[in-house]
Amino acid sequence: MAEHYPLQSASPIRRVTLHPIAMPLVEVLVTSFGSDAGRDALRAAVLAELELADGTTGWGECVASWSPAYSYETTQTAMHVLNDYFIPAVIGKHDLGGLKAYRGHPMARMALESAFWAAVAAERNVPLGDLFTDSAGRPYQRKARALVGVSIGIQPTLDETLAIIDKRIKEGYRRIKLKIKPGWDYELMHAVRSAYPDILLMADANSAYTLDDVAMLKKLDGLNLLMIEQPLGYLDIYQHSKLQPQLGTPICLDESIHTVDDVRLMHELGAGKIINLKPGRVGGIVESLKIHRYCHENGIPLWIGGMLETGVGRAANLALASLPGVTLPSDLSATNRYYDPDLTYEVFTLNAEDSTIDVLTAAGLGVRVVPERLAVATAAYYAA
Repeated sequence: MAEHYPLQSASPIRRVTLHPIAMPLVEVLVTSFGSDAGRDALRAAVLAELELADGTTGWGECVASWSPAYSYETTQTAMHVLNDYFIPAVIGKHDLGGLKAYRGHPMARMALESAFWAAVAAERNVPLGDLFTDSAGRPYQRKARALVGVSIGIQPTLDETLAIIDKRIKEGYRRIKLKIKPGWDYELMHAVRSAYPDILLMADANSAYTLDDVAMLKKLDGLNLLMIEQPLGYLDIYQHSKLQPQLGTPICLDESIHTVDDVRLMHELGAGKIINLKPGRVGGIVESLKIHRYCHENGIPLWIGGMLETGVGRAANLALASLPGVTLPSDLSATNRYYDPDLTYEVFTLNAEDSTIDVLTAAGLGVRVVPERLAVATAAYYAA
């Protein structure tokens, strides 16, 4: 978790307003730990609207969902922690130093951090990503376009999977990520690789396997995969260090990575070769920048993972994806892949010629929330 909060605003924090929301997904993403196709068809989140005393505002997104599946956090726990602890600790302050008194709750922390950073960027009249390079203390050259890919959930049949892959490739996505689980793994990946011998292809297990499954995982080596994401336990690094030497395919750690020290441990133990950086999982902007710096300086491939964010969270993730240490396609697909319409006036569009999304250049977060859509999404949350 972040140890310090280097960013300061010229004007103190006046108020933070929370907006719990629920929005219908264009497609329900089914993973190895399942999906409630009813309630999960409505993506839950909490938006934080932070206002400085001079009237400047910034928005952030907490990606916690209805239930403690991917993380122990939920929208309910996030609102409790934010309302009762995090927000009172920063009101009237010029920074987020008050958060140092509390441990855990990274997704709630990310909502407040990203809202504050967006407000300071607006206050300084610069894009959010420019603050990231300034805070790095070095002249990073940000990218104008972020390389992206698409994640495809577990489908009822192989034919349906192939049909969705064909659709995404025709849209212009060059990296395909497929969710796998025991019984839906090698045969699936082999069939896809046979149909598409040249695409960038990866598998995401979401912690569905153990070391007893080494024989099956080794079979994936023959499929020329970009990576296998989080095959073993969601808090594990040690057992991954036993698995990676047995595989030719790089392991990417996701759920296991919460701090830059976890990245360092992975690197030194040889537990994996790639990092999926989800800002909500690691507790915000400050820790994300630490992880980016370590990976950049040590040549560890890095990409920005997605958590079905609305345009608010996607804008912050896109700013991180513009940093030079992000070297692999990120899970930041176009807006119409997730929501129709989204909460923001601005939409993210795929550049089909090179599988990229343009990095935002407007001051602050770079997107504006549509009040009427926010009201509908808030009502949907309380009705669900």
